Amino acid sequence: MGGDQEKSIIEKFLEENVLFLGPDPEIMEDHRVVPTTPREAEALKSFADPDQINLVRHKLQTACNESFDMVEQMGAAPGAKWGDLISGVWTANGDLALASMGGVLIFSVLTQHPVKFILKYWKDDPTVGLKDGDIFMHNDARYGNIHNTDQSLLLPVFHNGELICFTGAIVHEGENGAIEPGGMPSAAESPFDEGLKMSPIKVGENYEFKRDIMTFLQNSVREPKLQLEGMKSKFFAAMRMKARVEDAIAEYGVEAVIATLRKTLTDTEIEVRRRLSTWPDGKVRTNVFADGTLRENCLIRIRLELEKKNDELIIDFRGSSPEFLNRPNNTVLASLKGMLAQEFLSFVWPDLPRNQAVFAPMTVLTDKRSTLNCSPDAPNAQSMMTFFPGFTAIQIGVPKFIYSASEKHCTDIIAGWYNMIVTFIYGGVNQYGELVGNVCADLNGMGGAARSNRDGEHSIAPIFAPMADIGEQELIEEEVPLLKVVPHKLMRDAEGFGKFRGGHGYQQIATMKDSSMWGFMCCSIGSKFPTTYGIFGGYAPGTLPLCKVKGVNVFEVMRDKRELLRYSIEEIMNERPFPGATYSTHHMGLQLEFAKPGELYMITQGGGGGYGDVLERDPTLVAKDLLDGLLSMRSVQNVYHVVLDEKTGAVDHEATQKARDAEREMRKHRGKPYKEFVKSWETPEPPRDVPFYGSWKDKSLLYRGSPDDTCPADAIVPVMMPNPKDVRIAELEAELAAIKGRS
Repeated sequence: MGGDQEKSIIEKFLEENVLFLGPDPEIMEDHRVVPTTPREAEALKSFADPDQINLVRHKLQTACNESFDMVEQMGAAPGAKWGDLISGVWTANGDLALASMGGVLIFSVLTQHPVKFILKYWKDDPTVGLKDGDIFMHNDARYGNIHNTDQSLLLPVFHNGELICFTGAIVHEGENGAIEPGGMPSAAESPFDEGLKMSPIKVGENYEFKRDIMTFLQNSVREPKLQLEGMKSKFFAAMRMKARVEDAIAEYGVEAVIATLRKTLTDTEIEVRRRLSTWPDGKVRTNVFADGTLRENCLIRIRLELEKKNDELIIDFRGSSPEFLNRPNNTVLASLKGMLAQEFLSFVWPDLPRNQAVFAPMTVLTDKRSTLNCSPDAPNAQSMMTFFPGFTAIQIGVPKFIYSASEKHCTDIIAGWYNMIVTFIYGGVNQYGELVGNVCADLNGMGGAARSNRDGEHSIAPIFAPMADIGEQELIEEEVPLLKVVPHKLMRDAEGFGKFRGGHGYQQIATMKDSSMWGFMCCSIGSKFPTTYGIFGGYAPGTLPLCKVKGVNVFEVMRDKRELLRYSIEEIMNERPFPGATYSTHHMGLQLEFAKPGELYMITQGGGGGYGDVLERDPTLVAKDLLDGLLSMRSVQNVYHVVLDEKTGAVDHEATQKARDAEREMRKHRGKPYKEFVKSWETPEPPRDVPFYGSWKDKSLLYRGSPDDTCPADAIVPVMMPNPKDVRIAELEAELAAIKGRS
């Protein structure tokens, strides 16, 4: 038998006997739109009138928005109720052509991956197939989406036996059976700690869920009722969209729908390329640092170089931190792309259709096995801890192109939006004796960034969803025993200072009652190093830790002493009104910690970055912020250099001008020529007393926590972190040995 024949037999055997259909790199690494197919070209020839296409597009867009509202109204998960979802229509090739105007727009460049997996592997598989009435689900981020707490449901839409498109919805369901409740386990040390790992799977036929699959999924999570209701709400929304597609076919013809979906993608990409061409060619470099893994403090570098060339944008993250093999703060490359696309969909070109073609003219470069392009071996349940800073890196860089662009379109020049999910994740037994676990929707109240012409909004919206809600505390208390003593009070001095200031974040002072077992978690970075920054002279917002008051039951103590109640974290931590209680601070990566009734857990949503020089801020705006309780006199005097009456807010403009002139003179005195500054500032390697991960000067050489531990960027050695408990035990043992040595 000849060599070619033998090779053919071996290849045929391997093709027919695949051990495991893991994530397909060809699908997962390609975020671009499939080229126009002959079928689509045929449809475009017969249905080409722009006005008619616009009518069909509006009909389908309305269907997406309508189904979005349906999921919000029917869903049981906090993420469904408060808008952490999208619904959409995909082409027959799997590309997302239209999505709901509200919701999590990250999904707009992520949801095509599982659809394309279904088309490539299941469509012609005799044991699976793809036919009218099939229902598919998926949640594993390695096949698409953000993290395993997001669940997607998809329906194929046929017309006379021809596959026309897909409809579906994606929701942050929360609870998914992970090692910690709520679906985002920061304690996960492998992908097997992250709960449900659904590759694209058929969960129903003939428009009915398979009861055996449904039971399996419910049996895999802590809240089986939530799993059932989440699946049903997404299914009915997908069915409503399917009906609207069929209405469009009945009214305009099948060619109209196929042509409209294709034309929407093509036109979007053409327009993005046209807009990019108005930006000046050149390079912009930015750096962002994560200050921890959620389990230990360290500095994790996110390095970015943006290069604009003609009508393309190259987004180069090479030189960023290596992956952490036993920490969940890693990002799948596809998830990173979805987050980066959010910058353009929400903040740069919010007038464009919500589809994946917005990101098609952009190329993303990363090092393989970096924390922004992790391997399948690394957990990624908390990918937000690296791709949110990645988003900030691009958000800080893009304005430097837009500022000099020949067209501004509908874009404001904006500083860094606050980028962390400061909220409580909870798990335990509720007041009805049911086991529950999920995340509070307070994470949706991120502080807005300052703009070139106005201040940022307070606690306005998350970076990943332009239209989402923080939830109603009274409704939350009906379902779970989590009470907010102070639900949403703005934190003083939490802004990014500047000519225009960033919006403030709010405080949450929470406790629990009426539960035999209740635990709190938090999953944010930025307690020691800011996660977002100002631009063009604006300041970054401050850092705010988790604060706790343990060993107290405020319900008992305050029964006859209501005066002990304080309305801000600052007052509680400084005045310490509860005698005998323990007051402590903690970084914002708190693993599940069981609480006792009446103990306080206190966190603060961060503020947006500032824009421009603080000395150019209108003194009357400074006075207003002081009177509104947003600023302290210390900041008024030492940051803005404004002289005013603390009680009335009346500004002494002459004294203010003198104070600001004096500060400008001090700046000149403190200033150094650039070369002299660099000489005194730069060091040949990272500091030895701070665990540092990522490149320093040379992007081809990565540090792994110590100046003595490096690896090349093209052959990354993943990082293994010690268990924080083991580290603490070693510290205590050393302390005990030292005490014994002195005795």
